[in-house]
Amino acid sequence: MPLSRSCMPLLALGAALMLLATGCGTASPPKPASTVPHPAADQPATMGWWYARFRIPWSQGAEPRWHMDVLLATEILTPVIEAHRDDLALWRFHRRAARDAAGHQLSFIFYASPDVAHHIYGLVRSSPLAADLLATGELLEITCDDVGAVRKPNIEDTSDPQWSPLLQRSWPYFIRGVSELWLTLVTQVVESQPTGSAPKDLGAKIDFYRQVNEVVQALWQREGGHALLHHLNAVFQYEPLMVNRREAMQF
Repeated sequence: MPLSRSCMPLLALGAALMLLATGCGTASPPKPASTVPHPAADQPATMGWWYARFRIPWSQGAEPRWHMDVLLATEILTPVIEAHRDDLALWRFHRRAARDAAGHQLSFIFYASPDVAHHIYGLVRSSPLAADLLATGELLEITCDDVGAVRKPNIEDTSDPQWSPLLQRSWPYFIRGVSELWLTLVTQVVESQPTGSAPKDLGAKIDFYRQVNEVVQALWQREGGHALLHHLNAVFQYEPLMVNRREAMQF
């Protein structure tokens, strides 16, 4: 059964942190696999963070339709990512559902130039599937940023401001790997189904991704503790960390 939470960021942890385990025995910390340049103080920003947001209907008294995130990420955003892998310095998904103005929303967040953002937004808006979902009310709206100016030029600009500056600048590399892991799991589950791909009919397609989401969530519940949380903790030398009620825990 899918997990039900008021806010559900991606939880599939671990893939990107393997990069952090490859440092050499020097006094300097290891650099990320790809270093993203920061604009000089006297020059306009040439790279920045951009959002494509998909707002999904959520009836009162009902569970969030988490499987719609899976459908959107697989059928609309995966082709975009594959077409622009060399242009996307960083990217991630954010999944959330809360009883507020945003409601249930999937966000695709990426660090790129304005030209790349403009092209990505064009691909998203011109998707025939997106048009069908909007026309049938399965999707409420798609919103994209104004590419006329870079408003979030720094790597840390979309991290939690309550974190330390060091973590704010490092975290985007971690969550990119998490997002890649989740999307790879989804893709493999889709390919493992008897049909090997989603049906063409929209209603059948939505039901198909409901089943895919249940399989992925079951994998998380059954194997995430060791495969992801344990190995994440291992990278940080099994140091206990404060979770929930500020109790130190190990995984």
